[in-house]
Amino acid sequence: MKKQEQGADISIDFCGYHLQSPFILSSGPLCYGAEGMIKGHQAGAGAVVTKTIRLEPAVNPPHHMAILGKDSLVNCEKWADTDRLRWYESEIPRAVKAGAIVIASVGHTPEEAKAIVEDAARAGAHMIELVSYTEDTLVPMLDYTKEHVDIPVICKLSGNWPDTVEAAGRCLEHGADGICAIDSIGPVLKIDIRKAAPALMSADGFGWMTGAAMKPIAMGYNYRIASRYPELKNLYGSGGVMNAEDAIEYMMAGAMGVGVCTAGILHGIGYVEKLCSDLSLKLKELGYTSVSQVNRAAHPNFPQKEPMAALDFSFSPEKCIRCKKCEQVCCYGARSLDFPHMEVDGKQCRDCGLCADVCPTGALKADVHP
Repeated sequence: MKKQEQGADISIDFCGYHLQSPFILSSGPLCYGAEGMIKGHQAGAGAVVTKTIRLEPAVNPPHHMAILGKDSLVNCEKWADTDRLRWYESEIPRAVKAGAIVIASVGHTPEEAKAIVEDAARAGAHMIELVSYTEDTLVPMLDYTKEHVDIPVICKLSGNWPDTVEAAGRCLEHGADGICAIDSIGPVLKIDIRKAAPALMSADGFGWMTGAAMKPIAMGYNYRIASRYPELKNLYGSGGVMNAEDAIEYMMAGAMGVGVCTAGILHGIGYVEKLCSDLSLKLKELGYTSVSQVNRAAHPNFPQKEPMAALDFSFSPEKCIRCKKCEQVCCYGARSLDFPHMEVDGKQCRDCGLCADVCPTGALKADVHP
């Protein structure tokens, strides 16, 4: 990773390790083996997570990944498609030797945890990340792992569970050193309208969603977990981090680190370097000197009740590019631009704020007027 110049320090402390950045290259195609993990480390990832290691290598169907919109994916990809012995003997040791902080992803049952976690630790993994389909399975996996390895253990939670926030608490009670929230969302479906068939070739045509579409869901869980467990520092958010601003949102919501997967797939692994550089500069622009300063920064500003107020609009003609998006999105016809004059019909305006939100340059702003 290129040295950050003139920006904020983006290194973080996570589960006892000092990471060069908060970007954790999540378990997925980019971490198929040592080569991918090393590239991620060299691009600036603070840590890299192996593809999920299980007793048997996965056999994936053809066409198991598809684009969903511009910046999301749907997939029916399974776990690691290489033998677990290869991970212990080659992939983990090579990545560690190259300087990467390696998190070994282990799934999905207590029996598999018993067979894998100690070998993964002996291979040099710095941390273990446990992933399971159900909370009832995850907690026994955690109990065994904490008893048999002396490296930090992270529990990766699912938004598909009945109460993900409570699940985080149970994992912490059972000794989890860190929490990752959340795993991919699903099952979801994409239809190829040209073939009149599912886009993915899983057994039932369904898959799992990652990328920007799931960010608001995942970030909501991160905020609730961070709020419920204020002493939890080793929380990393996973789901839809596509740029530096997304990462900062997660940090302000309560995450210390952020997972990256879909962005790296769509833009290439070198995109991680851009994320690091952009984050450093954006934090400084916002007045922060480190990630720790921005962590939970939004928490004091969450309302305790709905404010009964109007919006106070301001308009800067010098910033306006005359796109008229503000007019276009106003369902009530309250907004009008006759450049350089901007008008709003107070009788029609409902104070939704969307006109200011879609302004690409910040020419139109809306603040709550008490």
